[in-house]
Amino acid sequence: MHIVAIGGSDAGISAALRARELDPTVDVTVVVADAYPNYSICGIPYYFSGDVQPWQSLAHRTHADLEATGMRLRLNTLAARIDPQARRLAVRDERGESEISYDELIVGTGALPSYAGIAGLEALGPDDGVHVIHSMGDTFALDAHLTRRHPRTAIIIGAGYVGLEMAEGFRARGMRVTQLQRGPEVLSTLDPDLASIVHDELVEHGVDVRTHTVVKGVEKSSNGLVVHAEHHGEPVAHTADLVLAVVGVRPNTSLLETAGAQLGAGRAVVVDEQMRTGIPHVFAAGDGIVTHHRLLGVTYLPLGTTAHKQGRIAGENALGGAARFAGSVGTQVVKVFDVVAARTGLREHEARAAGHDPLTTQTVADDHKRYYPGAQSISIRITGDRQNGLLLGAQLVGRLGTETAKRVDTYAAALFAGLTVEQISDLDLSYTPPLGSPWDAVQTAAQTWTRTHRTTGVTA
Repeated sequence: MHIVAIGGSDAGISAALRARELDPTVDVTVVVADAYPNYSICGIPYYFSGDVQPWQSLAHRTHADLEATGMRLRLNTLAARIDPQARRLAVRDERGESEISYDELIVGTGALPSYAGIAGLEALGPDDGVHVIHSMGDTFALDAHLTRRHPRTAIIIGAGYVGLEMAEGFRARGMRVTQLQRGPEVLSTLDPDLASIVHDELVEHGVDVRTHTVVKGVEKSSNGLVVHAEHHGEPVAHTADLVLAVVGVRPNTSLLETAGAQLGAGRAVVVDEQMRTGIPHVFAAGDGIVTHHRLLGVTYLPLGTTAHKQGRIAGENALGGAARFAGSVGTQVVKVFDVVAARTGLREHEARAAGHDPLTTQTVADDHKRYYPGAQSISIRITGDRQNGLLLGAQLVGRLGTETAKRVDTYAAALFAGLTVEQISDLDLSYTPPLGSPWDAVQTAAQTWTRTHRTTGVTA
C-alpha cells in the first residue's frame, strides 16, 4: 500500500507519522514544496527577536528524524495535478514533471498569505522591502533584508497574532515600528476593552499603534516605502524602510478544487469529520479545509493545533481507520512582550449570532495568593448562555508568568465537556499559595458569572 501526503507542515507530516506509527510496513511518500519539512512557522517571530537561534532550531524534527520513521521525502517538489480515476499525482521538480501513483492521497497544502485587496502588495516583494511571513523562504528573505540593509523603521500591516509577535521581534532589534490595524483595537479576536491591555503593552515598549486605519496601497518612493491608508475615513500616509504585511491567510485550494472537491466556509475545501473530501481515496487536512467547530458547526478557523489533529486523523483513516475529528473550540493564545492574551469558545456577539442568549461578565482575579510575593492579576471575561447556564467562551489577559495560557485550557476542557459555568466551581483544581488559590482564578470568574446570572431571574 502506498500513501502519498502533500505538504511538509503540520497536517502532512502528522498524517505521515500516524500512518507509519500504525503500520510500519506501509509505504509513505511526503511531497514537500520546499526543502524545509516540519519547520515551526509559529516560531518564526522568535527567531527574529533572537529568542530562538539558529534558524535550524525551528525544526520540530530534522530531515534525518523524519526519514528514520520510514517515510520518504520528496523535497522541492510541487504537486501539480491529481488524477482521481488513475490515482496518480503529477509533480514538478528540477528534473521536470513526473507522476506518483498512490492508493490513498492526503492533501495538506495549507494556506497562502492574504493581501486583502491592498494595491501594490503583490507587485512589490522582498527586493523592494515588502515582506510576508508564511514560510521558511519568507524568513530567509526577511533575514537577508535585515542583515544587509539594516532598516531602521518598519510598518506592520495587521495587528493579529503574527503581527504582534513580529512587532516585538523588530523592537528587539532596535527598529522603530508602526503598527496599522483596520479595526477599533489590536488583536480583534478579543473584545476591544481587553485588547486595549495588549495595545498599552505595545505602546509601553515603543510601538506606534494606529487603529481605525484601513490600508489602501503600498508604493515605493525615493524616501522609502509609502503606505497609503485611511484613518477614520481621512487619507493618511506612513513611510518606512520596510513593510511587513500580516493581514491573514486564504486556503490554498487550487489542487483539490481542480480535482473536483467542493468549497465551503471561507472558500476552504469541504471535508467530513473523517477528513474525506468526497473524492475517492483523497483526504485533506490543515489550513486548506473547513473546520468542524463544536459551537459553530462548520466554519474556517486555521490553527496549527487543529492541523496536527486533522492530519493525524487523515493518516489513520487512509489506512482504513474510522477516526473522527472531535471539533475545535478556537482556543488561541499569544505573548506580546510581557502580556499574555488568550481566548476559547465564543465571544458575546458570536454567541448571539449562533442563536444563544449570551451573558458576559468580567472579573479581575489574582494568579496566586496575595500574601505570597509576586501576585499579579488576570482579567477574565466569561460568556455563558442565560437559558441553560452553559459555558460558551472565555477571554483572558494577564502578565507573563500568570499561567494565563494554562487557565484558558481549563475553560477549553470545560467547553469540550459541555459544562455549565457553575460546574466550573466543582472542578478539583490544584492549589498552593505560590501558584494559585483555594478557588482558582478561573473559578472566581465563573462564580461572578453565576451570581450575575441568578440576579437576572433566568435559571438554568
